Amino acid sequence: MVYETGNRTVDDAVARVLDGERLDRRDGLALVAQPVEDLAAGADYVRTRLGDRTVDACSIVNAKAGNCAEDCGFCAQSVHFDTGIDNYGFLGPEKILEAAERAERDGAQRFGIVLAEKGVSKEQRPEEWEEVLEAIRLVRDETDVEVDASLGILTEEEAAILAEEGLNHYNHNIETSPRYFPEIVQTHDFEDRVATLEVAKEAGMDLCAGVILGMGETPTDRVEAAMALQDIGVSSLPVNILNPVEGTPMADRGFPDITTEEVIETIAVYRLLHPEARVRLTGGREVNLDTDGQVAALEAGADGILTGDYLTTEGQSPADDLEIVEQAGLEPNTDANEFDPDEVRARADEQSDPETAAGTAQTKSELQSDD
Repeated sequence: MVYETGNRTVDDAVARVLDGERLDRRDGLALVAQPVEDLAAGADYVRTRLGDRTVDACSIVNAKAGNCAEDCGFCAQSVHFDTGIDNYGFLGPEKILEAAERAERDGAQRFGIVLAEKGVSKEQRPEEWEEVLEAIRLVRDETDVEVDASLGILTEEEAAILAEEGLNHYNHNIETSPRYFPEIVQTHDFEDRVATLEVAKEAGMDLCAGVILGMGETPTDRVEAAMALQDIGVSSLPVNILNPVEGTPMADRGFPDITTEEVIETIAVYRLLHPEARVRLTGGREVNLDTDGQVAALEAGADGILTGDYLTTEGQSPADDLEIVEQAGLEPNTDANEFDPDEVRARADEQSDPETAAGTAQTKSELQSDD
């Protein structure tokens, strides 16, 4: 029996997805124009039928902060912008392991090592490359979390080595649609990002690639980004929401805040276009969505989150994340890491001091609160 919302466009899409059909661009454009309530209901049903009713949590460490030569207009770590963040070199394998162990205690199933640079380079920075590999080995061998990484552009040789070391997912976000990408980044092309994802996939790694909402893109751009990710083939699709940092072009342009309805609409459409991927609610969610909005996003097909701090801004506590998962009637995933949720809640008031750039960037919301 197929669930019916009473909306013919949504119901037809749901039925076709459950029959194993891949929806196309025309479907995506038709869906994004439908009422958000219908979209959310249909997407939630697809997630219920094809998923396991769990929410997968990942966590990241900013392993090398600032001084990036690229000019991504949303990024506080670009050398082109004065954002006041703490800059530092590679943290080192032991510090990264400490961050991974914190993430493991907090319920993360996967842990991402992130470097702020155009690309890790085995040839140009061999010492750093070896430290990255050692960090991967430590996290792989000393914790139960899956080890992921976001290291920028890769060569075929580098991708093969990372896969051999057991790197699970490679993250390289496309950020937005091919059409809108030049409005966000000028120092490299959309095709450069796709090429690295293809290299990582060919080496045998799963792909984590997604978008940032609220950068002035249109609903059509959001659909086009989803279609590009469909062509690439991702198993994890992070949906970030812009939290503008003072000094970046995205803050200076003064885009209107994206609405909760737009976020939920996009999550639902992405679920229908990527029925078997983890659609992950990630950066900027706690700034742009209240608790009810985050719950609604999980009820609209999202089944993954990024927990803890982000690269340059503070995130939501793991205990709060468990609360929104519970309110959505879902359960935390424990496939890789059988953590104790009660212990996570008991540690909610403890203070941690991870050596990353988290919390050092002044965001739009903080600037507004100072007025």
